[in-house]
Amino acid sequence: MAFSVQGGQRGRSKYRRAPMSEINVTPMVDVMLVLLIVFMVAAPLLTVGVPVDLPKTQAAPLSEDKEPLTITIRSTGQIFLQETEVEADALVPRLEAIAQNGYEQRIFVRADSSIDYGRVMDVMGRINAAGYSKVGLVTDSVQPAAPAAKAPAR
Repeated sequence: MAFSVQGGQRGRSKYRRAPMSEINVTPMVDVMLVLLIVFMVAAPLLTVGVPVDLPKTQAAPLSEDKEPLTITIRSTGQIFLQETEVEADALVPRLEAIAQNGYEQRIFVRADSSIDYGRVMDVMGRINAAGYSKVGLVTDSVQPAAPAAKAPAR
């Protein structure tokens, strides 16, 4: 009876390397850093582009699945539908055209805190005239003030 000393390595090199059992994480880290940079650059572009000074409130934010339709009123009285400036008389036909395409979600109104209340109500009346009944007002959140430290009693 003859036994083989080399076992199952017939015809193979004696100096063969064992398979590497470690995971090379360098490519994964490279991809994650690139994605981080892309999201850091893209995140500011995803916000609504019309700057206004929103009033402050302590209400909790609403969560929406779809991108909301936003109407912005600047302190100068300009009206924007999303990021496009619209004249007040052209607002109702534009909103009616959007409604014909099947948009039935809530409309958000962003108004500068220094704008006249009557101007905001005029725009909301025009939104209602276009057939939208779900109108939300957008505000900034107020950071609660930290309670003042009490002085020790003597």
